Amino acid sequence: MSKIKGITVILHEKVSAGKDAFNHEIFEETTVEVENVLVAPANELDNGLVDATMLSGKKALYQLGIPKGDTHNWEDCTVEFFGHKWKSTGFSAVGIDHLIPLDWNRKVLVERYG
Repeated sequence: MSKIKGITVILHEKVSAGKDAFNHEIFEETTVEVENVLVAPANELDNGLVDATMLSGKKALYQLGIPKGDTHNWEDCTVEFFGHKWKSTGFSAVGIDHLIPLDWNRKVLVERYG
């Protein structure tokens, strides 16, 4: 019996770097490797994205399973894997840790334009 294991992805996370002269928040992009991320083809019908996909022209291609205990912000970020850059879309869905038997408790959808 083999154990399920994810891949390492590169997350480009936006981190607050202070405020400008007009009191607006300034963000910097940091790069971090996140290990054990599951990558699966996204099914828009299961995720309720059919209308949003048709209106925006964006295509959600993969669903990422984020490991339990991960504290990174995955919303509106760039993610690199399989030699391409992807953009996270929508809000992540988070489950209750002790009710989920495996190592992942959050789902994030990523998209590419085209």
